[in-house]
Amino acid sequence: MPRPKKCRRVCGLPVCREFGPRGTGCMGEPVTLGLDEYEVIRLIDLEGMQQEQAAAQMGVARTTVQSIYNAARRKMADALVNGRALRIEGGDVEVCEKRAHCKRGGCCGHRGCGKQKPEG
Repeated sequence: MPRPKKCRRVCGLPVCREFGPRGTGCMGEPVTLGLDEYEVIRLIDLEGMQQEQAAAQMGVARTTVQSIYNAARRKMADALVNGRALRIEGGDVEVCEKRAHCKRGGCCGHRGCGKQKPEG
């Protein structure tokens, strides 16, 4: 029996949750990127963190971050190359809505940042 999935910390929900190609040529169902995958892309590619730093912030192992990151990149490539919409939703995450207070190397740490079920 596999281990239960560990809840991942996410410092805020994305402002835009759906992206798609313009014009003709759109193919099939949208690609769904989980909130944890979105957070890993944000931390590593936008914030410039190393995988170890991202893992500490999200409360998971570095190998988990590496796996999430690889899956997210594969999904984004699928959406871009195949002209599919990209939707960001779902996952077992702990959301901190005080993103403005989040600092590099760790979530805001406010006691009020409890586990919330994200919409979608």
